[in-house]
Amino acid sequence: MHEFHDAFIQILILLAISVTVIGIAKLLKEPYSIALVIVGLILGLTELPYIEEAEFYITQSEVFQATVISLFLPILLGDATLKLPFHHLYHQRKPIIGLAFVGTFLSFVTIGAASYFLLDLPLIVSFTFAALMSATDPISVLSIFKSLGVSQKLSTVMEGESLFNDGIAVVLFKISSIYLLTYIEMGWSGLGSGVLLFLQFAVGGAVIGLIIGFIFSQVIRIYDDYPLEIAFSALLFFGSYFIAEHFHTSGVIAVVVAGFVFGDYGAKIGMSKETRTNINTFWDVITLLANSLIFLMVGIEIRNIDFADSWGLIAFAIVIVLVGRTLALYISTGWVKDLNRKERLLLNWGGLRGSLSIALALSLPLEFDGREEVLLLTFSVVLFSLLIQGLTIKPLVKKLGLSSK
Repeated sequence: MHEFHDAFIQILILLAISVTVIGIAKLLKEPYSIALVIVGLILGLTELPYIEEAEFYITQSEVFQATVISLFLPILLGDATLKLPFHHLYHQRKPIIGLAFVGTFLSFVTIGAASYFLLDLPLIVSFTFAALMSATDPISVLSIFKSLGVSQKLSTVMEGESLFNDGIAVVLFKISSIYLLTYIEMGWSGLGSGVLLFLQFAVGGAVIGLIIGFIFSQVIRIYDDYPLEIAFSALLFFGSYFIAEHFHTSGVIAVVVAGFVFGDYGAKIGMSKETRTNINTFWDVITLLANSLIFLMVGIEIRNIDFADSWGLIAFAIVIVLVGRTLALYISTGWVKDLNRKERLLLNWGGLRGSLSIALALSLPLEFDGREEVLLLTFSVVLFSLLIQGLTIKPLVKKLGLSSK
């Protein structure tokens, strides 16, 4: 009990720091995720006892690693599905399908193969890292897009890609970190087994999400009581995730599909305007707190990463991820006439890595062979992505003439 009390105090201190930083960032009209990372870096380089204890609990505790994915993922993904109207996605379906499905696989294969052959990493480490780098996180970019008046088309493409490639990346992450070596030993039959397992994860998760989203959409028709409907939305996100995981399918894809059904179909048939406003407000707050912890931890985690003699490896990893993203984007959207050269350039540079990659990396069990290498490379690329790419997005948008303000 005493240990739980201490852990709660430590997390509360981190939340207090995070909320303060977010408040200042919003006053300065800068992306809060980048501000949190910078403050986290400063804290990570200092020796403050409470910060050190809180950081140890979050990044080293097995309890946290067991719950980080099941706590954060349903929140982050569920909230995003409620905010993105399905008809916007439908209008931009060509670039989203290209990027989220073809692009994610191309990125995974390119980064995984390059990490194995060029960085000389073990196969399982190479493709686990590749899966983590195949998920994009548009939080920082979308806030910049909004402040500069970038077109709804680009915002929708970026957010739609992220939602769907997150689901695929998590499935690839599970297959790479758990089953990859077994399937390689099986040869061609292993490849077939891997494809079947992927389909089981993806299709099974989608079906479960569809069923649960439909059921909850019918349930909210009975009530016009926004506190209860908010509770239903929480039950929907966490329930679809855990039910899908119980049946050995993708909880992430289940949450995305369930969230879309509930937020689009359910909202039309069973939500009043007041309910929709309050549900969005509630999840805005919860998502803000979840993201604030993750982004702050990105910076603070620097104290646990041994950069000595790894600068060359890190530099090559960053180049590999950037090249992988570029190849994936241009190949997967080459057939899409709706995107021009400037828009592709912005989407390419705006494909940041962020909270999902960190949450997945921290969820790796302590006994995972190569966990330290995965953490080193993931944190390094995410830091580069948020600080270098994130801070240069605004001037790039203006340089390309894609801002309406």
